[in-house]
Amino acid sequence: MMNTCSVLAKILVLTFVVTAIPFCSSSNTSKRYQFNVEWKNVTRLCSTKAILTVNGEYPGPTIAVNEGDDVEIKVTNGVSINTTIHWHGIKQLRTGWADGPAYVTQCPITPGRSYTYKFTVSGQRGTLWWHAHIAWQRASVYGAIIIYPRMPYPFAAPIEAEIPIIFGEWWNLPVEGIEEEMYKYGSGPNSSDAYTINGLPGSLYPCSVKG
Repeated sequence: MMNTCSVLAKILVLTFVVTAIPFCSSSNTSKRYQFNVEWKNVTRLCSTKAILTVNGEYPGPTIAVNEGDDVEIKVTNGVSINTTIHWHGIKQLRTGWADGPAYVTQCPITPGRSYTYKFTVSGQRGTLWWHAHIAWQRASVYGAIIIYPRMPYPFAAPIEAEIPIIFGEWWNLPVEGIEEEMYKYGSGPNSSDAYTINGLPGSLYPCSVKG
């Protein structure tokens, strides 16, 4: 058994640089995104279940911004339970209400309602991640945040592609049920049935795509 924090912290985001032109931005811009929280049937480990997603994607869409950009993300809750989104690692400088933890910096986004997160990415670069920040929704509601630097990359060879790699976990049972059982009996949560890379289990798991 693992404690709640260790399980929910298992989702990590890395960026694997394969080998496009070094990025350099000279002025701030505004980036806008639309996130629709919705159910979607997903098949893993030979079974299909409905999971919470953003825009029907698992993992969710990648947010790509430049250092210094103003960011607006409108989140619309299309399901019958409350939700919020947290921008993990983003420095919320005088925009604490855009941080996302439910009942801490904001009221949850109730069913059928929308909330627009507004913040500026200042003095940061690299790869972070975003995730739901209420109950266990982050088990499937998450994605990468890529912040490109103002200065060019210090690499001799030009970069041809950047591939976000997101590590996560998969439970065959609904994660909401696992959470309820944990609270009911005071025990730790069940271990996940598989580890995932970009939402897919490895080829050693049943019904996985080889390679």
